[in-house]
Amino acid sequence: METPLLEFRNITVLRQEKKILDNINLTVGPKEHIAIVGPNGSGKSSLIKVIMREYYPVASPDVVRHILGRDLWNVADLRKEMGIVTTDLQNTCLRDSSVIDMVVSGFFSSIGIYESHDVTTEMMQKADIVLEELGISHLKKRLMTEISTGEARKVLIARALVHDPKALVLDEPTNSLDMKAISQFRKMISDLSGNHNIVLVTHDLSDIIPEIDRIILIKNGKIIADGRKDDILTGENLTKLFDVPVTVEKHGLYYSSHLGEWPGPDPGLRRHDIRIYYEQHI
Repeated sequence: METPLLEFRNITVLRQEKKILDNINLTVGPKEHIAIVGPNGSGKSSLIKVIMREYYPVASPDVVRHILGRDLWNVADLRKEMGIVTTDLQNTCLRDSSVIDMVVSGFFSSIGIYESHDVTTEMMQKADIVLEELGISHLKKRLMTEISTGEARKVLIARALVHDPKALVLDEPTNSLDMKAISQFRKMISDLSGNHNIVLVTHDLSDIIPEIDRIILIKNGKIIADGRKDDILTGENLTKLFDVPVTVEKHGLYYSSHLGEWPGPDPGLRRHDIRIYYEQHI
């Protein structure tokens, strides 16, 4: 059997004595694409930080935290296998560095190039190839502060791809993008899914590309549902997840959601039961 991308068992994380992840159990196959969906504060970004070795679980003999079959990783080596793109990273990268320097900096797990870095011809060639593949080679001499948000997101993808990582980890990837940039970004990720695992973190169903077929719902630090996309992305499940009435619609290969309305109590209910209904739903 091929080694799973992720194998987590009994993962609990505390921050300032507060439990932000509670007994997480998750295995992701070597060629599997997943989306982790949850409201703000649900723990989904914390789970990504566990994957990237920024957060560490409470020590226990029952804890398993394997990435590509290994428990112990040098963080720089891990980032060669798990290319990560987040809004926080993008904000950090908004500085007076050229696009080509920012992409090459992926080889050093740094933000930009410094005098101590030994940049080789092979590195520059690889960066040029990746920029060309993503259709942004025309930006290579521009400063990160001079390009659009959507273009900067593509640069971060290029920075992640210089190592040919096993997986791309995308945390709320379309935040702050306009509709055209969102469409372009989705197509890019769909194209990349043929050669890389996609681990997508989002609260927006429209981010979920057709190639993703497994959905994990997370709420209050716990996984509350895990399964096939068509089974998990229902109004009932999303209503429980977000604590508001949600209607889910499918448009071709994509999903969307919007606020719905509570159906209202059965008029035949007794007054006491009607009061309980409104206490639960209003």
